[in-house]
Amino acid sequence: MKTRITELLGIKHPIVLSGMSWISVPKMVAAVSNAGGLGILATGPLDAQQTRAAIREIKSLTNKPFGTNTTLLFPGAAENAMVALEEKVPVINFSLGKGDWIVKAAHEYGGKVIATVVNARHAKRAQDYGCDALLVTGHEAAAHGGDATTFCLVPSIANAVNIPIIAAGGIADGRGLAAALALGADGAAMGTRLMTTKESPLHENYKQLSIQKEVYDTIYSTRFDGLGCRVLDTKAARKAIRQGLNLRKLIEAIPNSMIISKQLHLPYFKLFLGVLASGWKNARQLAFMANAFKAIRIATEDGDTVHGVLPVGQATGLMRDIPTVAEVIERTVAQAEAISFELAKKAGLKEAAERTPLAEKPKPSRGRKASDKGKKA
Repeated sequence: MKTRITELLGIKHPIVLSGMSWISVPKMVAAVSNAGGLGILATGPLDAQQTRAAIREIKSLTNKPFGTNTTLLFPGAAENAMVALEEKVPVINFSLGKGDWIVKAAHEYGGKVIATVVNARHAKRAQDYGCDALLVTGHEAAAHGGDATTFCLVPSIANAVNIPIIAAGGIADGRGLAAALALGADGAAMGTRLMTTKESPLHENYKQLSIQKEVYDTIYSTRFDGLGCRVLDTKAARKAIRQGLNLRKLIEAIPNSMIISKQLHLPYFKLFLGVLASGWKNARQLAFMANAFKAIRIATEDGDTVHGVLPVGQATGLMRDIPTVAEVIERTVAQAEAISFELAKKAGLKEAAERTPLAEKPKPSRGRKASDKGKKA
């Protein structure tokens, strides 16, 4: 399936792995890229040295295009982005900050830059300073989706810009990909679906829990990490959101922020004084993030369902299996192509359907195997 995004990034399929902390690690990134999509390394939990090592590990696992992401709001994010530029990573994705300097540096070696946006104003700004594409995150997405749903947000931004768009939020199969393309996107990012695969490092406890949930089994709140964030609906998540940043959680943030400073090899006093100097708003945000980071890590790595909190999208209710990365990508693209073909026929575009190369046409169904009875798509 060719789109503007496959042409731009040099990939086979218009599917992108969302950069998820403790999930989008080198082996996962390489698995997606080797399957024809674009794997993106999450650098949020990494320091500059770890980021460089991770990038080099990915290069040893695949010769396909891949990317890194950086959330510019986080401590150490600019340093990680600089490492990615020094390593000449093919694609750099950034969010929650102005990345014009990233665009300029990446374009010097032929790299591509994707800005994550949640509204048309930020989309236009990213296009104006040279971003090559946009990752448009709707309300259904895991973690930090926008206020508008993917169904409304994607066409509104497609109307506002000319560069390619990758839709994110609520996409778990070929129906979602086909819908995204119809809305004006050129590809789709999958986080929740891809983190529940065999190659994903997500703890088995949460893989099993995720595929048992429905589309309404998530919570969206600003009281988990200080930003609008969607997480799996569990007792631990409800407790964390209920507490917010009360006195007890504020005290807990001190040792948790020390862990972050240690991970990023930043002297704690320097981090603390720097945040205080930037104002109470940023200090409060760091406290939220420190507590959230711990809850997310113990969920993803330790599988702690009592204290851990896992960011997931509403697409969790559309999953009922744990396939390989390649299986997810192959069946997503095949289903999207079949849907597009059928829609063309329904619309009376017989000539367009007839011109579709035979290899791209959906194969006739031979019926469900006995072993498939009772399984959900």
